[in-house]
Amino acid sequence: MIELYYWKTSNGHKVAICLEEMELAYRVTAVDIQKDEQFSPQFLSINPNNKIPAIVDHAPSDGLSRQEVFESGAILLYLAEKTGLFLPKTAPERMEVLQWLFWQAAGFGPMLGQAHHFNRKAPDDAHYARERYNKEALHLYGVLDRRLEGRDFVAGAYSIADMMIFPWVQRHAWQNVDLNDFPAVHSWSERISARPAIQKAYALPDRLGI
Repeated sequence: MIELYYWKTSNGHKVAICLEEMELAYRVTAVDIQKDEQFSPQFLSINPNNKIPAIVDHAPSDGLSRQEVFESGAILLYLAEKTGLFLPKTAPERMEVLQWLFWQAAGFGPMLGQAHHFNRKAPDDAHYARERYNKEALHLYGVLDRRLEGRDFVAGAYSIADMMIFPWVQRHAWQNVDLNDFPAVHSWSERISARPAIQKAYALPDRLGI
């Protein structure tokens, strides 16, 4: 059994998607970041960086009694290696997935997160920051759009790279991005949205009543 420490954010959705796609048994502990529950001593013992998501695997494959993992990219990589799913085993194909996994973790997520903040939360006089991050969002969507031209998925077969990127694309309106300007991303997003595991993961907040 895997315990998922979760809130309904883009990063939280990533891990819920992965668990559903891999059909792993899990239970959820909601961490309400609007009430600062991520700063509780119990959660900080799992993730000292006070960010969701995090997991505790109570049946790790190495025989230990538990394995704690924080950072969404590390969690997806851990679960892929645990199950042997959605991450190729051969070097060239595996590296393709890992490159796009890290691309999301290092650029796509952080930059779009800043666009979210300055578009929705910042004072009206934050024009420079808003322009800077909206411009970077368009650049990154262009990178992704060119990558997806002629491809169904980001790195060959459907993988943890797609799971990593998709939830941030779902918030494109918060980033002042029109997906009609990025047709390959738009088509990819529609393909991903139709997957049953995606729909189950996005129904999780309703099931939890949060």
